[in-house]
Amino acid sequence: MLTQTDHVIVVGAGLAGWRLVEALRQEGFTGKISLVGAEESAPYDRPPLSKQVLAGKWPIEQILLATQDKLTAAKVDTYFGNRAIALDAEQKKVTLRSGKTLEGTHIAIATGVGARELPFSGNGAMYVLRTKEDTQEILEAIERLDEDDEVVVIGAGFIGAEVATTLHTKGIKVTVLEAAPRPLQGPLGETVATWLEKIPSEFGVEVRVNQKIVDVTESGDEVLFENGSLKAAMVIGAVGSALDLEWLSGSEVPVDGGVVVNENFEALPNIGAIGDVAKFPLKVAGKIELARIEHWQLAAEQAIALAKYWVTGETGAPLIPYFWSDQYGKKIQMLGHPAPSDDVHLVHGSVEEGKWLALYVRNSIVTGVVTLSQPRALMVSKPLLERETTLEEALELAPWKS
Repeated sequence: MLTQTDHVIVVGAGLAGWRLVEALRQEGFTGKISLVGAEESAPYDRPPLSKQVLAGKWPIEQILLATQDKLTAAKVDTYFGNRAIALDAEQKKVTLRSGKTLEGTHIAIATGVGARELPFSGNGAMYVLRTKEDTQEILEAIERLDEDDEVVVIGAGFIGAEVATTLHTKGIKVTVLEAAPRPLQGPLGETVATWLEKIPSEFGVEVRVNQKIVDVTESGDEVLFENGSLKAAMVIGAVGSALDLEWLSGSEVPVDGGVVVNENFEALPNIGAIGDVAKFPLKVAGKIELARIEHWQLAAEQAIALAKYWVTGETGAPLIPYFWSDQYGKKIQMLGHPAPSDDVHLVHGSVEEGKWLALYVRNSIVTGVVTLSQPRALMVSKPLLERETTLEEALELAPWKS
């Protein structure tokens, strides 16, 4: 367990890294903490970037998680704008881009993910939305748009849909291009994606599916297909995320599509990983599987769990993944970690009225709860995932009706 002579190095100054700093102090750790971040900024909240900040409703300062007062109160040494480039796991040393080496007793990897780049000629001229700087660049580009200009968003996933929603709300013409047969089919499965596919057009946003993009011109103002093209005043890429784990090469930290950790979020003794980068054991339908999940709530809860384990030696309760997305005037929420191929049972509301709750089921066990604009019904259904619950038991309990 941690003592006041220990030194915790947190690599990654996003939500997970900052929540770990806070949780360590709340658990009573009084030793040294160093917080390393690739960005110049202090930790900030990312979900509002595609919503309130892009809409112009919030100033960028409002999303700060760690103000100077909070950093001072936490007594944390900060190394912002100084990316980690190497890790010596045995000696617990982290080398920074500046050449400085930090030596500690515990290291937490919380480096998150970056925007996935597209292999197009205009990659450098396209916009992405992952950081504060990205959002500021998009806001500045929007200011230069003429009244009839069109913005193209590549990718109809959660970020792409949120960006398209915000732009449309601002009165900007936007077209979304999606490679799959329907939006969100990858994460939510064909059945749920089918229930949701009319929502963009009802909101006033055109989503074109089955799009085979050949290239984006070097100037970033035209999308090329096999049999045509689409002009755009600006193109925004929203095609998912990418891990950057090259700095762990040779460190003996287990990496397999993420940093592989145990139930206490440790990859090696006194070396943990949390947030988007962590691949952790999760029990689904009676079986343990390794999962890497990019959810805001989960990142925060993993940080709390790791802090508790390092300070007290106690293992926290199993975590239940949760995410939400506000898009096209609707709120999509999900609990659990179902596979897209799991069976889906609509048990409350209706697709026609645009308010419903459905259960994902595998081998007769509930693996997830998904809702459209039914926030209370979702949250009261959480107990269905706190233990193994059969579909029959879930229908009998029907917590969504309470």
